[in-house]
Amino acid sequence: MSEYADLLIIGAGPAGMAAALAAAPSGARIVLLDDNPLPGGQIWRDGPQAHLPNLARQMRERLEACSNIHRHSGTRVIACAGPKQLLVEDADRGWLIGYDKLILCTGARELLLPFPGWTLPGVTGVGGLQALIKGGLPVQDERIVIAGSGPLLLASAATAKHNGARVLRIAEQASAAAVAGFAAQLPRWPNKLMQSVTLFDRHYRTGTYVMAALGNERLEGVRLQQQGKIVELECDRLACGFGLIPNTQLGQALGCELDGQAIAVDAWQATRRADHFAAGECTGFGGSELALVEGAIAGHAAVGNLDSARALWPRRARWQGFADALNKAFTLDPQLKSLAQPDTLVCRCEDVPYGLLAGHTDWSDAKLASRCGMGACQGRVCGGALQHLFGWQPSAPRPPFSPARIETLLCLDDTPPA
Repeated sequence: MSEYADLLIIGAGPAGMAAALAAAPSGARIVLLDDNPLPGGQIWRDGPQAHLPNLARQMRERLEACSNIHRHSGTRVIACAGPKQLLVEDADRGWLIGYDKLILCTGARELLLPFPGWTLPGVTGVGGLQALIKGGLPVQDERIVIAGSGPLLLASAATAKHNGARVLRIAEQASAAAVAGFAAQLPRWPNKLMQSVTLFDRHYRTGTYVMAALGNERLEGVRLQQQGKIVELECDRLACGFGLIPNTQLGQALGCELDGQAIAVDAWQATRRADHFAAGECTGFGGSELALVEGAIAGHAAVGNLDSARALWPRRARWQGFADALNKAFTLDPQLKSLAQPDTLVCRCEDVPYGLLAGHTDWSDAKLASRCGMGACQGRVCGGALQHLFGWQPSAPRPPFSPARIETLLCLDDTPPA
């Protein structure tokens, strides 16, 4: 079975939704793929305890109203099946999708840095905790510590508090001067200023980072370096996140070039591979506002509506300014590279400790010697950590990009069965 799209969009977060809606008036057949049940991505993730903003609901309604937008939820890309053709799979089947133009809106994932105890039950990512709570995880009266870097710490804390948790500490590794400098610029973006005021928490501490998660069978407490002093807190949950890493694996597999850790794009959001565009956090982290305008530019450009795309350039520049200020303020302290001890696991899938990796020269060398990155997550967690710790560039992914059924993989074989 196969399908064809004039425009294929991978990812239905803010960028993907905006791209589809921008391209829809052209009348092109648009196919929107996402691995979540409903559009919105991680930032507008749905669930029994989720509270979606009005904009997310409105955009969902507009998507449903467009007859030329065909949405496949719970669907993942498994492999590149040929020029302008992908193998995809949902819960029921696998099939091939051919396309004329493609927009990558694959988002980003959390950077998780290893430290003693980070694999204990009760320790999650910051975004992971937020997703679990939105999905129904009960946290009433639980004592929670949130640590790492960036505004997501405050957003996750707000979600936890809204659902009855006791947030004991929000540990931001950036210095007080860096955070104050960023806050001083927020009047340039009034809605962000108001958002920061509503999210402020009296337990927020700058110049503070996690040293170790404490406990035996599960998390019992956390040790923090807080403004030069060691502090230990008893807690039930610890959520850590040190920023975001662009999801570029599919882009790399398709032959798109990178600019640092992100997919390289031009003013039209076009990658260096013809007819392939990218928008949102796979091109660099900057928040939902930047993702929305980048997605709209990519959608207009992909269907040839260049005047409408160009008209959005000033708005993109405005939000790119916010992204630049954000990323500068929350640059990670080099001290975070020394948190892991020799026996601290870095690759959880294959139980590879830091001590087995420190002597290697690159990613391939480490994989051959230790199987690091060869487990179930295929380096999605440890790859980002090792890139930060050692500067190792993960190699382009090999298909299948996700676990897949044999029946799906057979779609790649054009030979008819005997």
